[in-house]
Amino acid sequence: MRKGTVDESRRCPLCGRAEGQINKGYNRSGTQRCMCKECGAAYTKEPKKREYSEETRKAALELYRSGISGRGVGRALGMSKANVYNWSRKNGSAPAADDF
Repeated sequence: MRKGTVDESRRCPLCGRAEGQINKGYNRSGTQRCMCKECGAAYTKEPKKREYSEETRKAALELYRSGISGRGVGRALGMSKANVYNWSRKNGSAPAADDF
């Protein structure tokens, strides 16, 4: 009989137990989903970060402040123009009303 090993990366975020964790398939991004047998919580083992790096944000804001439209910055950097507009609002340099 094979003895089960406890994988420390599989720890339930709800109850904190490391034993009794089973695979529950994959999510849309391809990362492993797990489920706790004790509390029934489903969670992603190592979730992917879906955010842009700080360098990319700074580059987008510099391009936007230099006079390129939000749509142009989005095309150049391969992102949505809404990201550029939201970052510019957050940093205090809001676009003009006619930019939308």
